[in-house]
Amino acid sequence: MPNPRNVIFDVGHVLYDWDPRILYQRLIPDDEALDVFLSDICTREWHFQHDRGRDFADTSAELIARFPEHAALIAAWGPRFSEQIPGPMPGMPALVGDLDSAGVPLFAITNFSHEFFPPFRHRERALFDRFRDIVVSGEERLMKPDAAIYRLSLDRFGIDAADAVFVDDRQANVDGAAAVGMHALLFTDAERLRADLRALGFAL
Repeated sequence: MPNPRNVIFDVGHVLYDWDPRILYQRLIPDDEALDVFLSDICTREWHFQHDRGRDFADTSAELIARFPEHAALIAAWGPRFSEQIPGPMPGMPALVGDLDSAGVPLFAITNFSHEFFPPFRHRERALFDRFRDIVVSGEERLMKPDAAIYRLSLDRFGIDAADAVFVDDRQANVDGAAAVGMHALLFTDAERLRADLRALGFAL
């Protein structure tokens, strides 16, 4: 397989950190109550409905009906979602900048809510403006590692699978990209990724 010329990134835990605890520790001062809220009420599994395209108004109403005593906390999830994202992963803005400066076409495929992504993208436009296109699962109602979202993305980006390298922190998503013919790298940290990209021929 020839070396790729395009880089496709995941967003969460690759470009940016994400942890609901960062927001809710400001709202729930008791550590035990905080743990219960995030493990039993506003769980990550509940949140992944948004990545699949469900509206927050619907998911929050359902959850508030089950836990009315936590209505205010549940309602905070959507409008304050960006507060769950403290900033970029160490070293990644520099790596993205170096790739962009070298003329490498940059894209992203992210499992992210169609409602939560636009304000976050606007907040982080200095980095995201370097990207030619970003496919958001909540908008497409397709999620990684479904092969359909990779194929849709490649078609939209106008690139061949063999000419792209995909970077994700989840092995299942890496495997999904590889299955459609992309080079695929498991992200652990920026330094390792930089070395992996150099091995694929990128001048970094």
